[in-house]
Amino acid sequence: MTEDVLAELRALRAGDLPTHGGRTLAYVYDSALPGLDELAASAHALASSVNGLDPTAFPSLLRLENDVVRTAARLLGGGDATVGTVTSGGTESCLLAVVAARDSRPDVARPSMVLPETAHAAFHKAAHYFGVRVVAVPVDPGTFRADPAAMAAAIDESTVLVVASAPSYAHGVVDPVPEIAAAALERGVRCHVDACIGGWVLPHAPDAPPFDFAVPGVTSISVDLHKYAYCPKGTSVLLHASADLRRAQYFASAAWPGYTMLNSTTQSTRSGGPLAAAWAVLRHIGDDGYRSLARQALESTRVLREGIAKIDGLRVLGEPSATLLAVAASRDDFDVFTVADEMKARNWYVQPQFAHRSSPANLHLTVTAANAGHESELLADLRASVEAAVAAGPVQVAPEIVAFVGGLEPDSLTPEEFGGLLAAAGMGGGDGVLPDRMATVNTLLAAASPALRERLLVEFLGALYS
Repeated sequence: MTEDVLAELRALRAGDLPTHGGRTLAYVYDSALPGLDELAASAHALASSVNGLDPTAFPSLLRLENDVVRTAARLLGGGDATVGTVTSGGTESCLLAVVAARDSRPDVARPSMVLPETAHAAFHKAAHYFGVRVVAVPVDPGTFRADPAAMAAAIDESTVLVVASAPSYAHGVVDPVPEIAAAALERGVRCHVDACIGGWVLPHAPDAPPFDFAVPGVTSISVDLHKYAYCPKGTSVLLHASADLRRAQYFASAAWPGYTMLNSTTQSTRSGGPLAAAWAVLRHIGDDGYRSLARQALESTRVLREGIAKIDGLRVLGEPSATLLAVAASRDDFDVFTVADEMKARNWYVQPQFAHRSSPANLHLTVTAANAGHESELLADLRASVEAAVAAGPVQVAPEIVAFVGGLEPDSLTPEEFGGLLAAAGMGGGDGVLPDRMATVNTLLAAASPALRERLLVEFLGALYS
């Protein structure tokens, strides 16, 4: 019976994108180190039933969390005063940074936070959840880096937090953290550096711009362990420069007859499994191992970037400093959405990104250590995919359909009308299954306003989980 259940699970997993081998260039991170998955799974099993809600009841988790936080703080320029919390992921780390900033300023009636427009959407989610107004500042249209003068000018009496990225997810570029943090410090405002995706790589990059606690004015940093620390999913660290800065992140409530609730994160009950797995992986790989893995990923990114520049019709956006590449078309006789379909047909997943302001539609590549040594295969398939996309020509959608979609107002449409739109876009059918080729769907979504695209995808998500 046990083996039957596991066999059913393996059969279900067979339809997923591959999580190892470097062929899925988003969502997953592969160190290619043998035995690492088995170590993490064993450590997870040892602590999976332990509850992180109360560290006095389960002191092993307290030790593990302090060890993990200490490792992250040491890597990111922290000192003896630096404190931190292990969270479930980068979004939770960012949420907590925002709520801590908001709750540290009860004197501000309508708090706001200043973001470059390239900041991760997690900060918009935090704004939505916590009632913090977003002041999104345009970035340099060529480099996609935050404009420090414009960021400084946007700070006012309502600002409780200023955010910079190291690097930004969409383009892999590091914002000018010293200038941004200095402006925040001058105004007495917290400055958070979102290093969720770069924090375990940039310290090992020879030419990385300064971004960590060594920069005056940086008050908090988020860094994900399930990215380039190559830990299993479900672990990130939010660091604060001092315990005073962290205090507002905590939540306590004695306003009921049960135990006094005391939480360091948005969760109460937390399995010790992810924390134990992360602790074991960090201990196993060690500083030298992470230095080697980071350099492999950085070198692979360099090789890919140079190779992409030699593919007729493609260009890399901005000046990426880490392990992320945004690849756009340099001609208009093919569509990058078709390139994504062609890459999937060749067993690669590259993530489509829609146009936004000065950033054209592009393909996102997250490069990991598993890509080292296999760059030529990826580049050959990418070149072939571009050639196939050129042969197919730009995606053809009837102009009247594009105009119709572009003119829709999401607030005035009913769920039934959205269902019809989803079906017309190839996203309906009742089972929520997408077509094998997504170029036409993505072209229609690109024609929609951001608000309409959000609503369409919300309706589609609801259909998936019906």
